[in-house]
Amino acid sequence: MPSERRVRHVPRPLAVRATEPFDTAEAAWFWVQRARLNRAEGARLTADPLAAARPCDPDDIVRAVQRLARAAVLTRRHLRVLDRHGRRLTPPDARLPEEEADAALWAEALDRLTGPLRRKGIVA
Repeated sequence: MPSERRVRHVPRPLAVRATEPFDTAEAAWFWVQRARLNRAEGARLTADPLAAARPCDPDDIVRAVQRLARAAVLTRRHLRVLDRHGRRLTPPDARLPEEEADAALWAEALDRLTGPLRRKGIVA
């Protein structure tokens, strides 16, 4: 009987790098949106050695938003505003009459998102 060679798989250690939380939930949300746009364009996500390491993945923030939506803390109107302005990568401008309502919902949604993200260490 031939000797069987046992192959051992050992995970490679990840580079130890200090993480930096986001200053605001808005900054975290725009980071998620940029990652989603990059994924949609087929980009392979690799860490930028010059960018700040973040304490989460974009999906962690999306899951926090989904949990708030399931708990009815965020309404469909909040989600639509987050999506619409997130895709534009710019917050609604309360000075414009057509964006005044969106600006109020935007601020409310991000205020409600800040607590869960802060508890997870994603927002400072």
